[in-house]
Amino acid sequence: MPVHRPALLLLTVALIALALLRPVDHDESQYVAAAMLTADGWLPYRDYAYLQTPLQPFAFAPIAGAFGMVAWPALRIVNALLGVVVVVAAWRAMREADVDSRIATASAALFAVSDILLFSAGTARNDALPAALLAVALIPMLRVERGAGTRGGAVLVGLLLGAAAATKISYALPAAAYGAYALVVRRHRPGWIALGAVPTALLVGWLAALAPDAFRFGVFTFPADAPAEYYAAAGRAWKLSGATKLVDVLKFLALGPALLAVVVILLSALRNSGRSTHPRPLEKERHLLDLLILAGLIAALLPAPTWRQYLLPMLVPLFVRLGLVWQVRPPARGWRIAAAVFACAGLAPSVEAVAKGGNLGEGLAVARALRDHKGVATLSPQILSRPPDRRFATGPFYFRSRTLLAALEERALHLISRARLEELTADPPVYVLIGGEGQWSSGDDTLDAGLEHWAVANGYRLDQRIGARFRLYARNAAPGVPSIAAR
Repeated sequence: MPVHRPALLLLTVALIALALLRPVDHDESQYVAAAMLTADGWLPYRDYAYLQTPLQPFAFAPIAGAFGMVAWPALRIVNALLGVVVVVAAWRAMREADVDSRIATASAALFAVSDILLFSAGTARNDALPAALLAVALIPMLRVERGAGTRGGAVLVGLLLGAAAATKISYALPAAAYGAYALVVRRHRPGWIALGAVPTALLVGWLAALAPDAFRFGVFTFPADAPAEYYAAAGRAWKLSGATKLVDVLKFLALGPALLAVVVILLSALRNSGRSTHPRPLEKERHLLDLLILAGLIAALLPAPTWRQYLLPMLVPLFVRLGLVWQVRPPARGWRIAAAVFACAGLAPSVEAVAKGGNLGEGLAVARALRDHKGVATLSPQILSRPPDRRFATGPFYFRSRTLLAALEERALHLISRARLEELTADPPVYVLIGGEGQWSSGDDTLDAGLEHWAVANGYRLDQRIGARFRLYARNAAPGVPSIAAR
């Protein structure tokens, strides 16, 4: 039975609407900037700093290049559509495991109203693409468990999991877990899986070889060291504690039916412990899914602090597993009521975000004002219409660093920190845009203030105000370069 078309249309419209209505988030900065820079011919690591594994800039560069002035909302829409793929693929994976269509639809719907998914599909980050790749990979994985796998399916799984890990490094753990599982359960054809992973491995290896220091810093050093430095400097070291991590994980899971799914699955496991056999569909599929759930949870717990989107690799197999449990023992009335309550909790953060008001109009106003200008220095490059100054490709995230790199290393890696803004004087940008980094965008107002202070102290003049928040400064010492206002 195909996916119910009205439900699919409703999900698609809802996720796109949410993507367009959700306020700007400073987390989007480096992902939109990377797509624009790659579309302009630059390579991550070698030509600009990128703080993740590198596939997404290449995947999204054609979109950023084609949509130009509206690249940011276009990439949000793409992520919303990828969110639809995640939910539909989870539904299809349940059907592959012989879960009844009605139960699969109910489980997929609960997945769709989880705040973790709604946030990931509603912002221009790098969460929706790897989740979609993992969700689609579950379909041929479970087909093998049913005894219907093929070599082509194994190659496809390797390609999808390799691409997921090449998009976001936390997906490497579920990919490795499945690889280990395939080595034990040989019907999964581990050799063919490895063959499928070769293309993305070659891409990552090539880029790492072009700029090994920049690759190592962006993929490993920065994620490991930057949070501790930032939160310690901000007097919030408690945010990195184990107790805080536990509270955060439970909170994020409870904002939607994910926590309910965990409880249902654990109770089912306890109920079936000690039995020598399990009724289908819990015979084989549950082992693979449990392994992937555990790998996703560990991947979310490794960074400090843990944010909601980090749990998405866990949620993909989690809701498929929920469908398998409910296939054997459908939920009683009390569980259905609890599911409805948790579903409302999952929708609440998105409703609150929309109620605060989106900033799409302000972002488009900035994009229109700067449509003829490349290389603008700003901590909010996601709202530009053209690629930013490469030194600001990571938005506020490296800029707020203090001791991670020495001055020469920053220069070599195309980076600039607030502590070394004087380095800009050797090659000053023509324009500086202020106003996108602040509490309203989940950021830090002091960072934009520091960049604005540098601009004023170095003779930049206020060229124009854009909307209520944004201020564009132009360099006085730029003979022959007219201001935007004069054009």
